[in-house]
Amino acid sequence: MGKSREADPQSLQKYGVPLYSAAWLPYKELRSNLQSHDDHADSSKQQEQQQEEEETPKPSASSHEHYVVLAGGGGEGSSGIPNAVLLSCFDFSSNSLSSQPVAKLGLGSQLPYRMVVHPGGDGVICAFPSSCRFFDWDEVKDNEDHKLGLKPSKKVLTQLEDVGQQLALAFNSDSSVLAVGGEDGNLRVFKWPGMEIILNETQAHASLKDLCFSPDGKFLVSMGQRDLGRVWDVTSSTAVASLPKENDEIFASCRFSQRSDQAQVLYIAAITDKGASIVTWNTSSWKRVSSKHVAREPVSSFNVSPDGKLLAMGMTQGDVLLVNSTNLRVQTIIRKAHLGIVTALAFSHDSRALVSASMDSSARVTLIEDNKSGMYIAIQIFRPVIDVSAMVGYRPDNSITD
Repeated sequence: MGKSREADPQSLQKYGVPLYSAAWLPYKELRSNLQSHDDHADSSKQQEQQQEEEETPKPSASSHEHYVVLAGGGGEGSSGIPNAVLLSCFDFSSNSLSSQPVAKLGLGSQLPYRMVVHPGGDGVICAFPSSCRFFDWDEVKDNEDHKLGLKPSKKVLTQLEDVGQQLALAFNSDSSVLAVGGEDGNLRVFKWPGMEIILNETQAHASLKDLCFSPDGKFLVSMGQRDLGRVWDVTSSTAVASLPKENDEIFASCRFSQRSDQAQVLYIAAITDKGASIVTWNTSSWKRVSSKHVAREPVSSFNVSPDGKLLAMGMTQGDVLLVNSTNLRVQTIIRKAHLGIVTALAFSHDSRALVSASMDSSARVTLIEDNKSGMYIAIQIFRPVIDVSAMVGYRPDNSITD
């Protein structure tokens, strides 16, 4: 077992709502989009700003704050717990999250049970109990300060209205394709932003809970509630392989990765009667390569670092595990990173930081240690992971099942 590591108390904050999704805001892409949409700036001013940006050193993670996007709430009812999308600031120099959200978008009685941030910085899609909605970033100018927020978008996702609860949302790497998976098992894949339908499979699974695109965007893997995984060819819009389970496995979450030799590998986090395992798959033959038991408790969230070196696992008891992808050994354990189920995990673009969120209303940023060059830090986007309701009995309508 890997070394235990104490969680830094400054890097954790509670925000008063159970959290189901988390993301790093794609800062560079967002700034570019906001500037391009500024109707009041004349062309000369834009050129001046562009020249100034080119001459100014790029923001350093160690000296700048960055936004963390969080979504969650209490659902319908009289619990008094709001439903909202929150923006919080993370200060890399002090390794601390802001104690209060810097912006909050209230959503009334609608629980954003899943969320995906557009990789190009265009906005956020939230999945509500019956429909999905798109929200734009909003820049508020206060004297010399530029504050960020979210606002309802003029873009209406007509194709995702009255479709029921969607439990998985994913963009491909270049943001040209959006995939959504429903509680009813329906898999829908669209071209973005036009929303032309590519694939509409009504019986993809009994209930669909996770999706991931391959790095090259050619394949999409879908995970069901308790059935096998399926591989879809995005170009031909057909299923090309099945990923069968063994023994008592329950597939929880899936993520692709690309090694240094450009070979792609698929990882699946699985739940067994012994706890949690990681299964690897060959992405040419779609055959199982290996399976290794890594923890004694069930996994509730899962992700893979962009450089392919680390796997992150969030556990039902609040621990966060960092696993070496080469030998599948637990490298680091952040014990009690949260007091509740870890619902969301995301690595930075350069694999130097990890954000986690929990049903206990907390969010935490963990800086990844490297024995050779010390501490790494950076930012990245996140897409929602798995439906933990199958394990803990929580339902999107805030009811408890047997």
